[in-house]
Amino acid sequence: MPQNHPAKYPAFVKRDLDGFFGLFIDNLVQLLLIPALCGPLCGMTGDNSRFVFAYILPGAAVSILVGNVFYAWQAHRLAARTGRSDVTALPFGINTPSLLVYIFFVMGPVYAKTGSAEAAWRMGLFACLGSGLIEFFGAFVAGWIRRRTPRAALLSTLAGIAIGFISMTFALQIFHRPLVAMLPLGLILIALFSRTRFPLGFPGGLVAVAMGTLCGWLLPAHLSGVELSGARLAAEWGHRGFFLPIFCGDDVWAVFRGPPQEWLGYLSVIVPMGLFNVIGSLQNIESAEASGDGFSTFSSLAANGIGTIAAAFFGSCFPTTIYIGHPGWKALGARAGYSTLNGLVITLICLTGTVSLIGAVVPVDAGIPIVLWVGVIITAQAFQATPRQHAPAVAIGLFPAIAAWGSTVVEGAFRASGGATMQHVLTHVDKDKGWFAADSLVNGFLIHGLIVIERGYIFTCMILAAIVAFLIDRRFFRAGAWSLVAAAFAAVGLMHSFQVQGNEIDYLFNLGDLAARVGLVERQTAAPGGPLLYRGYPLALGYLLFSAAFFAFGVYAAKYPQSETAETECSGH
Repeated sequence: MPQNHPAKYPAFVKRDLDGFFGLFIDNLVQLLLIPALCGPLCGMTGDNSRFVFAYILPGAAVSILVGNVFYAWQAHRLAARTGRSDVTALPFGINTPSLLVYIFFVMGPVYAKTGSAEAAWRMGLFACLGSGLIEFFGAFVAGWIRRRTPRAALLSTLAGIAIGFISMTFALQIFHRPLVAMLPLGLILIALFSRTRFPLGFPGGLVAVAMGTLCGWLLPAHLSGVELSGARLAAEWGHRGFFLPIFCGDDVWAVFRGPPQEWLGYLSVIVPMGLFNVIGSLQNIESAEASGDGFSTFSSLAANGIGTIAAAFFGSCFPTTIYIGHPGWKALGARAGYSTLNGLVITLICLTGTVSLIGAVVPVDAGIPIVLWVGVIITAQAFQATPRQHAPAVAIGLFPAIAAWGSTVVEGAFRASGGATMQHVLTHVDKDKGWFAADSLVNGFLIHGLIVIERGYIFTCMILAAIVAFLIDRRFFRAGAWSLVAAAFAAVGLMHSFQVQGNEIDYLFNLGDLAARVGLVERQTAAPGGPLLYRGYPLALGYLLFSAAFFAFGVYAAKYPQSETAETECSGH
């Protein structure tokens, strides 16, 4: 049995600094988004900015500190149990998709309807608590799901996210502001791909961030694209203060005490996002195990849910999650210290109201090359850590996540255009049938198909990859069973269903029809002037046809077994 050797696994190593800067920049981006979006969209400006600085950020600090400290402790436990010194803690922070979705589709609509920033904040707490409960109770079944899911299915989703939302997004940002980001990128490539030690043993990540920051301060803003100045520092200095977390259980309970029709409709957003967070965290745990760190599925997901629940009860509207990127942090040489340090630093800046001040000192562009590198490592791992024959399964699982990134770009372009809305360009409504027929080609692309495949992409990536992996292994009945799961998810709206109003794409949870029939929420229709609705029933039927074909071939293959040699000869190879 492995012996306990605590001396071999120190609380902090030099390479933890590299991991810290990457994870910190990732967390800082989310924190900067909160005042930037909650201000104009949720009325949290002026006196109402207290909801951001006195409630949301301190609540986020509680959840981030709890999670980071737990996952660091978990890494120490695994190191002690296995006698290893190379265990890397799971990365943790605010869930970016949930942050955006809850602002745009929960808090923003409440503020637009009521004109009350407090009402928007309270509904955000309700949404956060709902997500946390789903994450916590999902821990009880996640292990069962993980044991029955091919690794290719779990890792291909992460690879797709890494390609689009990490690698491509940050690559574009680097080339958008090259005078600040290119030098850090070059230093990161030297440090991490060539694995060359820097003079005096300085961590490559620290040197890269320092040099990018220096470029940002020395170069004029019209050249660098980054505005760093004493005037900006002075303006951000005014937001400083000391804000202790405040228990907000009464505010959460106030939403439950209200009429059900005021909050029940938002379950169509909360339930899918909660389930997405469970599956996303499950995939990240599998990614860590593929890197050599086998953490407990139950405890990892339960702690994730507890962190989100703590966020809601202490004022934050935004769920936390196990981050994508463990293989990258491990390859950096980070261990457990980077997680602890991230939790402490994030807590400090949240409790002192200095989030924007940090952004005024260190340009985000200086740190994003580290995150870009993490995305590259994640993508490579999806192919390296799965059986070689399952590479096509990984590949097919990339498409929905890449489509999700493309959909985000398209949606943002329509918002910025100031011209015709996506709702106008994308579809037309058949007034007699209430359907909308989406056949618009935009620059040669079926935008409708792009949105259909990306809605619920975390599920779609995993299911398509699992189907292909089982087909490669000739396990037709399992492929058919996964197809039935896909049909059910498409039918209820966890995949492929959506609604478009103006330039906003939202989820459409089809089970909301049931609530409408009993009068709990207003029934959604595709009436002229209202949102355009697409329910994924045709896709559900398609998946049922999948299952029928796979089950039929399962019966056929059992009755007439074929050798691999015979199949190769028949295929002409």
